[in-house]
Amino acid sequence: MKVAWLEKLRVFLEMIKFSHTVFALPFAFTGALLAKGGLPSGEQAFWILMAMVGARTAAMGLNRLIDAEIDAANPRTSSRAIPAGLLGKGTVFVYVLLASLLMFFAAARLNTLCLYLSPVALAFLVLYSYCKRFTPLAHLVLGLCLGAAPVGAWIAIRGTVDLPVVLLGLAVLFWVAGFDILYALQDLEFDRQRGLHSIPVRIGVTGSLWTARLFSLIMLVLLAGVYLTMHLGVWFLAGLVLTALLLGYEHWLLRRGDLARLDLAFFTMNGYVSVIIFVATLIDVLTRKVGA
Repeated sequence: MKVAWLEKLRVFLEMIKFSHTVFALPFAFTGALLAKGGLPSGEQAFWILMAMVGARTAAMGLNRLIDAEIDAANPRTSSRAIPAGLLGKGTVFVYVLLASLLMFFAAARLNTLCLYLSPVALAFLVLYSYCKRFTPLAHLVLGLCLGAAPVGAWIAIRGTVDLPVVLLGLAVLFWVAGFDILYALQDLEFDRQRGLHSIPVRIGVTGSLWTARLFSLIMLVLLAGVYLTMHLGVWFLAGLVLTALLLGYEHWLLRRGDLARLDLAFFTMNGYVSVIIFVATLIDVLTRKVGA
């Protein structure tokens, strides 16, 4: 029984792509670093981590539950755990419930405002999973969900919402929406046949590629706004330049709509982006603090 339980947990973590937490988690800690002007306390960092793990686990579990029938009909996703019969919906629901409770508990340990806002965050996570049924703007809703990560971490440190973190949250929103549009190109024909909504369905491959490029440009402008409003130094600026180069390379790889390079453009490049911004921010705030 114990082995079966552990196997189900392994399958669940694989189903929700737990390793892809790298996309949002570094930005959450970027928000914490900027809010603190240095390193947050160990306790703050731990509960921010727990809140992020809980939120993302709940989000992906909810998405797999709500989209189970759609996933079963899509050849690309029919091998996922629920349609493949590896996990029952009841099991996944239990994991989602536990992850949600972890998010709420971690938020409560941070401060009251975090706790009050956590049900709102969960509501948007649920909303995202239904968006493709009625609006092509699901990509922006997903961006909003992940963009809440640095905002939540800032609130955890300061208990307020201020302009720099709004800019950072919006930067993450457009970054995520941009690469999610590229990801959605894989399901363009299936979504059309099923009557599902996405930006690729609405404006086609070429329009989607240009929209993703525009969103990446908006992200860079917003990050420049963070740089200016926080009076950051050369390290953050270097991270911003490197991010621009990586995003440019990502769009160059997909310039002809060649999805054979999607894994490199989507997973590798965007995983680097979040880590680069975090590391640049970390070095910047620490060196400025030492020199103060």
